[in-house]
Amino acid sequence: MSLEQTINTDIKTAMLAKDANALTSLRAVKAAILLAKTAEGAKDAISADEEIKIVQKLVKQRKDSLEIFEKQNRPDLAEKEKQEIAVIEKYLPAQLSPEELKAELQKIIAETGASSPADMGKVMGVASKAFAGKADGKAISAMVKELLAS
Repeated sequence: MSLEQTINTDIKTAMLAKDANALTSLRAVKAAILLAKTAEGAKDAISADEEIKIVQKLVKQRKDSLEIFEKQNRPDLAEKEKQEIAVIEKYLPAQLSPEELKAELQKIIAETGASSPADMGKVMGVASKAFAGKADGKAISAMVKELLAS
């Protein structure tokens, strides 16, 4: 079952359960998928990778908003964002732990022959493709910097 079908089913479930938070979050995901499908030059169907990228983008937007709300001392809005993040993250593949990420990045660094922070671009290009949907870009970047600096 595609992500879109899963979301539609979960929207119905949230409606029956009268779960307003889940319903809002799921509708946002559905809207983003529909926008991607109806964008100019888009095909009727989108791939699973594109669906994952859409969901990642939605989570990132909410994390950015959460950070802003916390800086502005708005716990009411921050809590709403946290709840939406929790609902939307269920549709992402399992994330790599920091230990797993470090081990995989060490392999990529060895394969690319990177030895200094100047080689970060080579490593990030390979790592971003390898960990698409499995790790956050900021986490990958920070770990690569740490590994290349040592």
